[in-house]
Amino acid sequence: MSDYTFFFNPMSRAMIANWAFHEVGVTPDYVQVEWDAKPAELLAANPMGKIPTIIHHTPAGDRVVSEAAAVCHYLAEMEGKALLPTPGEKADYYRWLFFAAGPLEAAITNKTMGWEPDGPKQEGTVGFGSFERAVGALDTWLADRHYVCGDRFTMADVYVGSSVNWGLQFGTLPDRDSFKAYSARVSDRDAFRASIGG
Repeated sequence: MSDYTFFFNPMSRAMIANWAFHEVGVTPDYVQVEWDAKPAELLAANPMGKIPTIIHHTPAGDRVVSEAAAVCHYLAEMEGKALLPTPGEKADYYRWLFFAAGPLEAAITNKTMGWEPDGPKQEGTVGFGSFERAVGALDTWLADRHYVCGDRFTMADVYVGSSVNWGLQFGTLPDRDSFKAYSARVSDRDAFRASIGG
């Protein structure tokens, strides 16, 4: 039995956590989640029934972590210290990890659903400003860096990389040179290929 239970469906954000597990070299116990029949164990751990949700079985008791960005960072803290930021990388690491989980995802989701803020007043109210500004910020950042923190891959790249990969694959992000180059770099990792069955 693994120290981790991982509620999983390959057609979900759980694929982000799956990549993170491969990066830290830990094989969890997978619990397949069907959308119309969520297991009671998942609902007990996370009443929203969202995945990814993991349970870390520790000697001090079970620890539940949900939200893909949090799962990624937690796994780095517990199992993959080399993927954590150095003191000099922390600002970039946390900034872009939470940017991708917050403003970027909100901008993409709102645009996909057919709603965008109408003018400066609404842009000032929503956390992402506008789709163009959110995408432009990430494009500018990645244009002259190999990874989120510069030349070194960190766990933030699992989350940001997943966002970029998904966006390019499904057309929810524009096909910009910085995104294509970054996607190629993160997708060339052994852990990424293993996480998608490659």
